[in-house]
Amino acid sequence: MSDPRAPLRLTTAQAAARLLAAQGAGVPAAVVLVVSDSARTETHGRRLLLAGDAVTGSLGERELDERALALAREALERDLPEGVHDLVEDEERTVRVYLEVHAPPAELVIVGAGHIAQPLCAIGALLGFRVHVLDDRPDFAVRERFPDAERVHRVDFADPFATLPLDRRSHLVLVTRGHKYDYECLRHALAMDPEPAYIGMIGSRRRVRATFVQLIREGFPRERVAQVRAPVGLDLKAQTPAEIAVSVAAEIILLRKGGSGRPLRDLERVVERFIPDET
Repeated sequence: MSDPRAPLRLTTAQAAARLLAAQGAGVPAAVVLVVSDSARTETHGRRLLLAGDAVTGSLGERELDERALALAREALERDLPEGVHDLVEDEERTVRVYLEVHAPPAELVIVGAGHIAQPLCAIGALLGFRVHVLDDRPDFAVRERFPDAERVHRVDFADPFATLPLDRRSHLVLVTRGHKYDYECLRHALAMDPEPAYIGMIGSRRRVRATFVQLIREGFPRERVAQVRAPVGLDLKAQTPAEIAVSVAAEIILLRKGGSGRPLRDLERVVERFIPDET
């Protein structure tokens, strides 16, 4: 579990130095620190740090290290909130930890600079994404159309990500103007290791089917193709570009945060649960 070459008890100064090094290299990192343990006082103050794939420190027990590492990885992959989490909670023991996350903002990569891309770029920026917009048309791939974007790229769809490598914090949305461009972009994205956190593609059922069939015939595993969110977005009966952008953004939030997608009113049922029927 923990790196045997590293000191098992990671001090505050050592953790800070490793975090600074990770931030300087652009590597996401998470720290898990024990704040209370109902069974063992010697675990208090112990910490485990995950920076990229490197693990340093230990919580003092193999099982705790495994759980802490799983929590840290989930935090970096799904943007779990910082704060106190229950690492162990059962009748025999409760271990609470403080999760600290240091990661660059997630990316929203919009391929296609048409009418849906504009509101989606604005919403993505409001949500804290670094937004990149890609297109091959010089009249569309311009800063004036996307003032909220981190960068607007004019690309060749034969190799769309040549100047913008994707990683597990990238959220890719394909809103291009044609099937052949969708296919080229998906072919490159699905071949990446690791894959982007999210791949969504707009299109009719016919367009999506044609793209998927072509990818599978080329040799991409059926299971990998099935992970693509297409047609993209949640079922909101969206029609306008702005409504479609909201639908796509909602699906990305759902994936990142792990919600149910159900109306909160239906989940809470305040009237049924707390207000007696006196009729």
